[in-house]
This record gives sequence, structure tokens and C-alpha cells, in this order.
Amino acid sequence: MLGDSLTAGLGLDPRDAYPALIQKKLDAAGLKFRVVNAGISGDTSAGGLSRVDLALEGDVRVMLVAMGGNDALRALPVADLKRNLAQIIERAKARQVRVVLAGMEAPPNFGREYAVSFHQVYPELAKEYGVPLVPFLLDGVAGVEGLNQRDGIHPTAEGARVVADHVWTALAPVVREAAKGPASQ
Repeated sequence: MLGDSLTAGLGLDPRDAYPALIQKKLDAAGLKFRVVNAGISGDTSAGGLSRVDLALEGDVRVMLVAMGGNDALRALPVADLKRNLAQIIERAKARQVRVVLAGMEAPPNFGREYAVSFHQVYPELAKEYGVPLVPFLLDGVAGVEGLNQRDGIHPTAEGARVVADHVWTALAPVVREAAKGPASQ
């Protein structure tokens, strides 16, 4: 799972971060996959791109790409976000790795135009590359008191469970397909 602090589980016991919760779901479903949490706090899509090859080493079958939150918080150019995410997806697909893309939203303080163009990156890439999309990683969590830590950005353990449920909805069919054999993407 290639991501930022949301994936890393900033402020949480590692067992409460959503990647660890996905591991429990895999185990319960009898799917013999091991989740590798490649989340790094503060990472942007450019940082994810710089380390994607390392993250793809070994017997990687499926990669969740959950990048962009820090790009949005820093108001980095949307074109850079799109290019970086596209290259991450392309590198994974070149290695026959199935990709699930998790979307992110930009805060409204950078203006409507930025927020809208930022939002559009994820469904456009999902369509262009034919990859499943989690429309918004923090759906049902962002802005919900009690599901976020004091910083208002990072989920609590309860919030991480909600995130894991959303991710699992998109990830489960991909993992089940990957269990059958190599990707045909």
C-alpha cells in the first residue's frame, strides 16, 4: 500500500492503521496475501513516484495507491499530481501488478477551480488505466468528529476502520482475481 501518513497510520498503534485492518480482512477471507504498509508521513505523489520501484520489489500482486493528500495541503500543481500518479500506475502495470487507486480531495481554501481539478484527477486516471477507484479514501471520515484525531486530518482507530471498509470494497475483488494468477491489465 503506497501512501502517505494516512496509510502509515500516523498517531495510531500500527495494528489500528487501515493497512493492518486490511490484513485482518484478507486473513479472514482466507486470501494468502501479506500487506506491506509503504506509507510515509508527509509524502507527496512525487515522493511516491521516487520510491515506487522499491515498493514493487518482490512478489507484489496488487498495489493500492493512496497518494495526494500532501499535494493538496501544499497546493502543488494538479498536473504534477496527475503525471506522478500516472507514472506510478504505469510502473506497476509494467510489472503485471494490479492497481487500485484511492482518491483524495483538496481542501476548499485553495479555491473551487483547484478543488474541482484535483478531484477529477482520480476518476480520469482510473478510467484511462482501467483500474478500480476508491473515490475518496476518507469518505465518511473527513470532517466527522470522533473519527479524526485532534489535527482534524488523520483518522482515529475508529476512523481507520471506516477507511478499511471502504478500501476493502474496491480491493477485495482485485485480490480475489490476483489469487487466480498473473494480471492481464
